[in-house]
Amino acid sequence: MAICFQFQSPLKPITFPPSTTKRVPIFRCKASLSTLTTITEPKPVFTSVRTFAPATVANLGPGFDFLGAAVDGLGDFVSLTIDSSVRPGHVSISEISGSSKLSFNPLFNCAGIAAIATMKILNIRSFGLSLKLEKGLPLGSGLGSSAASAAAAAVAVNELCGAKLGVDQLVLAGLESEAKVSGYHADNIAPAIMGGFVLIRSYEPLELKPLIFPENQELFFILVSPEFEAPTKKMRAALPAEISMPHHVWNCSQAGALVASVLEGDVAGLGKALSSDKIVEPKRAPLIPGMEGVKKAAIKAGAFGCTISGAGPTAVAVIDDEEKGKEIGQRMVEAFLEEGNLRSVAMVKRLDRVGARLVDSVLR
Repeated sequence: MAICFQFQSPLKPITFPPSTTKRVPIFRCKASLSTLTTITEPKPVFTSVRTFAPATVANLGPGFDFLGAAVDGLGDFVSLTIDSSVRPGHVSISEISGSSKLSFNPLFNCAGIAAIATMKILNIRSFGLSLKLEKGLPLGSGLGSSAASAAAAAVAVNELCGAKLGVDQLVLAGLESEAKVSGYHADNIAPAIMGGFVLIRSYEPLELKPLIFPENQELFFILVSPEFEAPTKKMRAALPAEISMPHHVWNCSQAGALVASVLEGDVAGLGKALSSDKIVEPKRAPLIPGMEGVKKAAIKAGAFGCTISGAGPTAVAVIDDEEKGKEIGQRMVEAFLEEGNLRSVAMVKRLDRVGARLVDSVLR
């Protein structure tokens, strides 16, 4: 979720060697960012690091603001270097590639805000950092562009100093960025950092529950991004102030079914629940030209389910076969053009089970 959207096509695919799945318990953090500062400033382990954070699909239909998943092969990179020309305890953004719309002021940049928040938690005061951001995700695409930048930056600072922080602290640092960009919601930043499916059990205190999708089951996300601007703030403004009890009960049951399907590796059940939102999607879909027709086309072509990714405009469908996914994606592209007069790009991607990670480093 991000502030604005300029269509950048195609999205930049990324390939990594297989990584070990992180199996983690529930994470609870009762502290606020201001109370998480460590007592002693850690010494940096590296002079420079490069990190990656994946794209994410938030909401997953009925899970508005409390469910999200990470997507393999798409995302942002951050390179971080100890720089004697930067004031100690501060961050300077030296380069941004992949977007001409982002600010070089770290106080107004997702990566910069998250990096500063992480430095505060670590109590970094003796050296300054130079940051390079490589955008692989379009802004405002509904694929967690701001969260990917924030996650990569938070993890970069942490890795540079020997990986002293836990997942909960990194998510809080990322939330500092998200709150200033698109609202205080963790359904992008949590899976971007943790990988896989994540349930935000509560925000006060922050409590995160990883949902482990079975490794022996295939799951593919069909992502179709149209040439259309869907600012998060505008899409949030479209949401109803009140909902009926029947819709509340329905969405709760569908969210429960979605969680059960993830844990069981039931892709068909996951798709059915994904498609069943009666609160958010009905308000947002009419704001994205052709979205309702795209969903129908995806289901007709064999997708197990389809909905809006995050605030949109990307449509996301799920299937258990990659080749079938490519066929479904083509039908969705055709529907966007026919129903909404919008050009679009389709991709078929697996679940990212790892989340934000270190990809390169230089020892001191």
